[in-house]
Amino acid sequence: MSELKRFFICGSALRGQPDHQNLKGASFVGEAKTQPRYRLHAIKSGWHPGIYEADEGQGISIPGEIYEMTAEQYDYLIANEPPDMYEAPIALDNGDRVSAMLYPKALCLDWPDISGLGGWAAYKVAGE
Repeated sequence: MSELKRFFICGSALRGQPDHQNLKGASFVGEAKTQPRYRLHAIKSGWHPGIYEADEGQGISIPGEIYEMTAEQYDYLIANEPPDMYEAPIALDNGDRVSAMLYPKALCLDWPDISGLGGWAAYKVAGE
């Protein structure tokens, strides 16, 4: 049996969001938040989120969800991520570190910073 990978989701693959099917039935572990070290932007006018580690003292806690996925589910998720996204570990508020998809800070800065809006799902509900 292959080992399951834990992954932090904070954007369009959240429950109730249009790309949730990209998780291919991965097991929902629970809701989570990052440590207050990150920023969240609406990339390409809200097409997808972009999260990056902010400079010291500039970040906030980003809400999301943790999933456990098989190698096949993980491969599918990664293959369907938007261009320029990359996998990196993030720090959760409980001290755990898990993988997430980040976006280069330099590419985020041209798009709206939605960090203070309560996360990606809240941003989408608010009508962008």
